Amino acid sequence: MTTTSPAVPVMPPGRTQTRAARHARGRWTGWGFLAPFMIVFALVFLAPIVYSIYLSLFRSQLVGGTVFVGLDNYLRAFGDESFWQGLGRVVLFLVVQVPIMLGISLVAALAIDSGRLYGRDFFRIGIFLPYAVPAVVAAFMWGFMYGDRFGLVGNIEDAFGVQLPDLLSPELVLASIGNIVTWEFVGYNMLIFYSALRVVPSSLYEAAAIDGASQFRIIRAIKIPAIRGSLVVATIFSIIGSFQLFNEPSIMSSLAPNAITTSFTPNLYAYNLAFAGQQLNYSATVAIIMGVITMIIAYVVQLRGMRKAD
Repeated sequence: MTTTSPAVPVMPPGRTQTRAARHARGRWTGWGFLAPFMIVFALVFLAPIVYSIYLSLFRSQLVGGTVFVGLDNYLRAFGDESFWQGLGRVVLFLVVQVPIMLGISLVAALAIDSGRLYGRDFFRIGIFLPYAVPAVVAAFMWGFMYGDRFGLVGNIEDAFGVQLPDLLSPELVLASIGNIVTWEFVGYNMLIFYSALRVVPSSLYEAAAIDGASQFRIIRAIKIPAIRGSLVVATIFSIIGSFQLFNEPSIMSSLAPNAITTSFTPNLYAYNLAFAGQQLNYSATVAIIMGVITMIIAYVVQLRGMRKAD
């Protein structure tokens, strides 16, 4: 007796090609949706970085024109006292101003989230409102108030016959700028923390209250650990903003020319090198170095924050 095996259906060649073509079209469709972002990203982010690196490898000279110098500009920056003094100022600014700003933002977010603050919506909008003020306007406004001859400080001195510290002096101008930046960004960071607190389940608070936990215990054991990711993100943004400090000292330099020099911060130094000193190549070098330093520090903070969160 002979047995016959069941016939195996053979897919027509046309159907196989159609499936392969459909798979290929689906694969390219994804790249088609991604292409607009990639083009814009390459034009506004990658291209300026590549061009800045290219500029940093050359030097413009009166005799000989633009010549390739390799890493000479970077060696010059590492020995540039003005650059290191500016970097030291922004590091000091970062170490002092960022914890104060984030601490005030956290306290404000916790107070609004507690539900015990009368006029919660008013305070939330009021604290966030300074963030809507452009940095240029804020610098002019506060600079006018700091003035001892034309501003609020001078008016107080004339009205009460007292002598107040000169907030635009070389010793206090960095603290004055820190006050402006804190005033501007407390509301922004408060909103980040408050949004994260609203996601925490209220059942956790109720369970802790039933167990007899105080409000400070709930804050320390539940709320702050729950928003640790937001704290890390706000810290990274604040670090980047500190190293990019430019608007406030640039605007206030006309009010305090003896205190805010052309190299007060690295970004201000790079700007003046490019547009006042016509040293585009060295300016690009300073910008590249600051970008690398900012990236490394922000990455280290992110790793430490994620490690603590785990």
